[in-house]
Amino acid sequence: MATVDLTPLYRSTIGFDRLEPMLETALRTEQTSTVYPPYDIEVLDEDRYAITIAVAGFDRAELDIQVEKGVLTVYGKKASDKTSRNYLHQGIARRAFERKFNLADHVEVTSADLNKGLLTINLLKEIPEAMKPRTIPISDGENVLEDTKGSSEDSSQVNSQAA
Repeated sequence: MATVDLTPLYRSTIGFDRLEPMLETALRTEQTSTVYPPYDIEVLDEDRYAITIAVAGFDRAELDIQVEKGVLTVYGKKASDKTSRNYLHQGIARRAFERKFNLADHVEVTSADLNKGLLTINLLKEIPEAMKPRTIPISDGENVLEDTKGSSEDSSQVNSQAA
């Protein structure tokens, strides 16, 4: 198994302690995972994503979607088929499955749809206001040198009034 040395990354970052175990888990899972069922991950726009999983033959009642601690897990378990069938060739997989996807911080599952054998799970990345970039004022001991709110708006208004 390949090892990843993230020591250079730790020199200039803070709070990424869980990155190394997450990468190791992803590498280990990728080596042992099966290709069933196939799936797509699509970027819809800057903050929206969709995971589409081919679940042909599964009903809504046979599928389960759960999110726990930043891991999206999709389960599929076929109800027992009581009819006896005699196949010449059986190529349609009807086996149970479990697919896991690690979600980044602030990525939430918004909805899921099952249509024509495709399960589509919609995701949205919502960064809280407290996490968005902001300007920190610098004081000279008495006066604040830069306003924290709307400093770019104020300067644009001054520029438009001067013109």
